[in-house]
Amino acid sequence: MAGPIIAGADALVMDPRDHVATAIKDLKQGQRITFRVQEQVQEVALLDDVPFGHKIAIQDIPAGTDIRKYGEVIGRTTTQILAGQHVHVHNVEGIRGRGDQAKA
Repeated sequence: MAGPIIAGADALVMDPRDHVATAIKDLKQGQRITFRVQEQVQEVALLDDVPFGHKIAIQDIPAGTDIRKYGEVIGRTTTQILAGQHVHVHNVEGIRGRGDQAKA
C-alpha cells in the first residue's frame, strides 16, 4: 500500500518497485515535484511538462527496461528515460497481448 497522500504531493507512487509516479495535477518543466515512496518523501525536477494523470520517471531508466507502475509491468522503454521526464507512448511501447514479445 502506498500510504496516505501527503499534503503538497504532486504525484503518486503506488508500489516501491515502480519506476514512475502519476501526476495528480498538471505539472510544468523545471518544477520540483514531491512524491512518497513508502515512508520516504522524495523530489525530482521535471525535464518536461507532464499533464494530469500522466507518468513521470522517478529514476533513470535504461532503454529496453520493463517499466513498472502499480507494481506491474506496463510496457518497455524504447529509449533511455531520465528521472523527471514525461513517460508516455513516445518513449514506452506496450508489450501486453503482443505475440512477438511472448516469453518462451
